[in-house]
Amino acid sequence: MKKIKFLDIEKIKVGHCENHKGGTGCTVILCEEGATGGVAVRGGAPGTRETDLLNPTEMIEKIHAVVLSGGSAFGLDASCGVMEYLERKNIGFDVGVTKVPIVCSAVLFDLTIGDSKIRPDKKMGYEACVFSETNTKDLNGNVGAGCGATIGKVLGPNFSMKSGLGSYAIQIGDLKIGAMVAVNAFGDVIDPLTGKILAGVLDYNKLSFLNTEDVLIKEYENKNNRFNGNTTIGLIVTNAKLSKNETNKIASIAHNGFAKTIYPVHTMYDGDTIFTMATNIVEADVSTVGMLASKVMEKAVINAIESAESSYGLLSRNELLKKRNL
Repeated sequence: MKKIKFLDIEKIKVGHCENHKGGTGCTVILCEEGATGGVAVRGGAPGTRETDLLNPTEMIEKIHAVVLSGGSAFGLDASCGVMEYLERKNIGFDVGVTKVPIVCSAVLFDLTIGDSKIRPDKKMGYEACVFSETNTKDLNGNVGAGCGATIGKVLGPNFSMKSGLGSYAIQIGDLKIGAMVAVNAFGDVIDPLTGKILAGVLDYNKLSFLNTEDVLIKEYENKNNRFNGNTTIGLIVTNAKLSKNETNKIASIAHNGFAKTIYPVHTMYDGDTIFTMATNIVEADVSTVGMLASKVMEKAVINAIESAESSYGLLSRNELLKKRNL
């Protein structure tokens, strides 16, 4: 098993676009030849588009793009730009008079980070696609959908930290599999090997952590709305040959990567969603692919935290470590 670039997975392109004044952005993962798609939604407050058609009982077999976007429900508009880009290239499901691109998307809440009136829109989605034409790097941190991502919000924004976009990919023989995720969770991110908090809700001196689960336990009678802008959204991409049933199963198993790194996860305040895109090149056992999907998602979540930079008055893990060493 060796680490590879996410972009080393055949037939996949990735583009990003951000607006730093708005503190928001979008990330587009394209497969112009079409990929078998699946999805699993586990959070209690999802914002999604075209997830129903990924049900194995539905007609559509292939999808052409997944969009991860900020902007809450407003950010779903970025998908329209992706559709325009693909239609201009004559890519999509043939309906005779045109081809309809199949574009799935999920959004996270970042409206309170910058200017709340600036959200990912059709133009931003289109620009992310254009960027994918020349992009050769696995960009992580404060890019795309990770531009306004934050972590640890049980006590509100004054005690949360900056997060971002993360990716991680591996290869075993001819099999390639990778994860990309925008981490904007209500809870804390934990190192699954040590159990220690990597980023999350800060204590009052802003040099160490509280524990979101402990806060919830102490305040178990508090039924106030704790919505502070959450949701972790991501996808698994693989060159394995998979059916729609299998891609849905892979998306479901990949949530184990969330469960191992985000405490608590899948709350009523999160819209946690994972897509799968399979480019159907290599024969592989679905259980093995699922196990690997969980592992790469773990790594991608941690990479999102470790790649983030302090911004919008929010402390990153890297800056926190520097402050502790002063």
